[in-house]
Amino acid sequence: MKKLLGSFTLLLVLMFTLVACSNDSNNGDNDGNSADGDKTEITFWHAMSGINGEALEKIVDDFNAQSDSVSVEAIYQGSYDDSLNKLRAVGGSDEAPAIVQVFEIGTKYMSESGFITPMQEFIDKDDFDVSILEENILSYYQLDGDFYSMPFNTSNAVMFYNKDMFEAAGLDPDNPPSTFGEMVEAAEALSDDDTYGFTMATIGWFFEQLMANQGALYLDNDNGRSGDATEALINSEEGLNIFNWLNEMNEAGTFRNYGSSWDDPRGPFFAEQVAMYLDSTANTKQVLENSSFEVGTAFLPTADGMDPQGVIVGGASLWITNQVSEEDQDAAWEFVKFLTDAEVQAEWAASTGYFPITPAAYDVDVLKDVHEEFPIYTTAVEQLKNTTVSPATQGALTEVLPEARKIIETALGEMYEGKDPKEALDEAAQKINDALK
Repeated sequence: MKKLLGSFTLLLVLMFTLVACSNDSNNGDNDGNSADGDKTEITFWHAMSGINGEALEKIVDDFNAQSDSVSVEAIYQGSYDDSLNKLRAVGGSDEAPAIVQVFEIGTKYMSESGFITPMQEFIDKDDFDVSILEENILSYYQLDGDFYSMPFNTSNAVMFYNKDMFEAAGLDPDNPPSTFGEMVEAAEALSDDDTYGFTMATIGWFFEQLMANQGALYLDNDNGRSGDATEALINSEEGLNIFNWLNEMNEAGTFRNYGSSWDDPRGPFFAEQVAMYLDSTANTKQVLENSSFEVGTAFLPTADGMDPQGVIVGGASLWITNQVSEEDQDAAWEFVKFLTDAEVQAEWAASTGYFPITPAAYDVDVLKDVHEEFPIYTTAVEQLKNTTVSPATQGALTEVLPEARKIIETALGEMYEGKDPKEALDEAAQKINDALK
């Protein structure tokens, strides 16, 4: 009897030990992090690298630390183009992420792709108040009054300039040029045998911005917003204003084309080989960290005799895919909501140069402190606030816009090599029309 009782006791001890070990194993993940055991794990594809990528990773870590129900894994997918191409390859399969960041010109494609759940469904179900968001940003992402995605990293184009070079050339460093004519004159004063007054990366996005600032449409049917676009309007008077302006400085030797990569003009600017250049506000922190001189920022210039109409929002938005379970989609929505919080948006804007999608972020100390120390951050904010909302400044909607940008870039490159501006622009318009067909 004693032997049986002893064996039974030993068996009970072994059973409790096995149950305890099993519970310890189930409460932890593969990394031994027991906190995430009961969380819904979702994947987030993004295109942020460098300083911006580091800032995004911190925000994801902060979300995971405060959430009891959701764990987000952020995975870098390369450039915007790379990320969208990868999504196209897996869209419609269970390899798709729960959330994906897509650049603004992918809006038309994504909304019609069939593998996303419109953000409006989550907004309505949760009674989310969109009035807390910046109206001029929302105008781009609204399609027939509904939201298919949530804006996140939002930028526009500004001009960066070297204040020290302005002073040396006898120009007022606090009064940068604001028109094409003033830019031509300033570029001439700032140029010599070793330096150029102005440059702009050969990127189609800048052409779109300069068109919008003149209130000009890129495409017919209200930039593709009142119906599918069928014709490019880029070879209008406003489009020719841009090409002629750049061509005049190029022929005068006060402009230099450094290439079609975002980084191409940045190095020469940091090295004080060029005095003025256009860039995205998302690069503001990088400019500050790499410039040994005082940097100024200015609104985009517009054609002589025209009142500036403002800019198109750039950057990207977040999309929730329908290729994951409803539970995962709801988890994705929790993360999206977190990103709209004023504190989060303030930290994001202060760390990068993107401006907040939530106006209340401007009252958060971390961003207020940055704006007070570095006023150049506020130029993009003021430019956005001064933008007149219209189909021109809402931006063009078409699936072929990435291709159209490449066409514009080729046309600019040919003009810099000697082709007549009107001929280059007319040919580009025809190529875009062919793509639209």
